[in-house]
Amino acid sequence: MTQHGIEFETEAEAGAARLAELFDGAVVAVLTGAGMSTDSGIPDYRGDGMKPRRQPMTIAQFLESADHRRRYWAGSSTGWSRMVSAEPNEAHRALAVLEDQGLVSGVATQNVDGLHRAAGSRNVIELHGHLRTASCVACGRWEDRARLEARIHRDNPWLPTEIEDVFINPDGDAEVHRLDEFVPPACAFCGGPLKPDVVFFGELTRPETARAAERLVDEADAVLVAGSSLVVNTGRRFVHRARRQGKPIAIVNRTETAADHEVGLVVRAGLTETLTALERRLRLR
Repeated sequence: MTQHGIEFETEAEAGAARLAELFDGAVVAVLTGAGMSTDSGIPDYRGDGMKPRRQPMTIAQFLESADHRRRYWAGSSTGWSRMVSAEPNEAHRALAVLEDQGLVSGVATQNVDGLHRAAGSRNVIELHGHLRTASCVACGRWEDRARLEARIHRDNPWLPTEIEDVFINPDGDAEVHRLDEFVPPACAFCGGPLKPDVVFFGELTRPETARAAERLVDEADAVLVAGSSLVVNTGRRFVHRARRQGKPIAIVNRTETAADHEVGLVVRAGLTETLTALERRLRLR
């Protein structure tokens, strides 16, 4: 493919060139979604379309029904081994390098997998929380998730410790078919229900987290969206904020997003290939 008279071998390389031109001299705030982690073996919600492949549980379902909590914890504990074994991919590492170089100011992520932190990014805002801890909905005390998982597997020794062919959501929730046998976890202090420290569908992002993400956009010169369909408002609101401020905005995603028509540049290519090529271009300037 040709761009400005220059031949590029791939769409990712051509996209990286366009991104480098757009972000020339800018400090960039980055918003990432589930597509960021697919190359780390964690599926996204929508695959090739805008409709979720498997409907995630809502906060209303989780809080109102013991059966729903049983189903969630059975699935989440089944998928836990794949989540904790996932490693950052080169796209995560490219953003960490760009932050080290002062070209990226920080990452606001919709992901709960912790891979940005594992890759070395320092300013990470986890819009939808994380899987590192779980908290009691009755007394508010929290428990380390790894310790909690050891407790769950002790009470449910039949749970698999490794899964390969079972589909999981980006929050680690896997399909489970032996729900009647599952013993759900309870708070070690008061016996109340435990909830992972993630933002469920229908639940609001914490105000302090939203404010931190807004500051990230406000203090940046430009915004890059990577691997998000932007269907969920927690991501799209920051695109709108940057637009109101007249800042350059670019999207990198393999498939269509809900905000393609609202931004100046859309790159239809893989994140790993595009962001590593972008990192090389910006680093050499």
